[in-house]
Amino acid sequence: MAIPAHEERAHIAAAVAAVQVAAGHPALQGEAVEIVVVADACSDGTAACAAAQGAHTLSLPHRNVGRARQAGAELLLARGARWLAFTDADTLVADDWLAAQLGLGAQAVCGCVWVRDWSAHGALAERLARAFESEYVPVDGHCHIHGANLGMTADAYRLAGGFAPLCTSEDVALVHALQAAGVAVAFSAQPRVWTSARVDARAPAGFGEALRSMSRALVLPGRGAGAPRAV
Repeated sequence: MAIPAHEERAHIAAAVAAVQVAAGHPALQGEAVEIVVVADACSDGTAACAAAQGAHTLSLPHRNVGRARQAGAELLLARGARWLAFTDADTLVADDWLAAQLGLGAQAVCGCVWVRDWSAHGALAERLARAFESEYVPVDGHCHIHGANLGMTADAYRLAGGFAPLCTSEDVALVHALQAAGVAVAFSAQPRVWTSARVDARAPAGFGEALRSMSRALVLPGRGAGAPRAV
């Protein structure tokens, strides 16, 4: 599985540790799981921190999440991966995350996200949490796409042409390419991950920016903002 990371020293060790627990889930019956952290334009020791935690690392200079995810996927494919799973560096996956993805028996899986801490939004934290939870309902058959909770077979990934070199929404583009190629995509709430609500989000139009839009709408009524990444 692959984790793209840009200046993520503060989060990467916990992210890798959570994936390592998921990789050892009994339902996987001891199947080998390789973890690749793609340190993209990092100057804070992200790669060293990930390596110390036991992950394989790859360093890139691009500052482009699409290229980072693609590089991680290509490395895993070259090492014989049959299933590609993706999450983010500020995200903690559930203990049964990989088992839940594989257990669906689908060619590709889009999961939901849960937020573990709203405190970065200060006085608006409680109101933002309520607004998010009222609009974003994690159920089977949802319509959300998150790079923090995504998986697919190696064959499906190749069929769709892999991640496009986009600085944002690379996950959405890939899922749309999967669907256009006739790949069966399961939109499930069973694989669970907890991500951050930080205000210094890395993707310019990703989950963090959607939360900021929701926050602004709370301060300026009338500027509605829907649930993050409801695509």
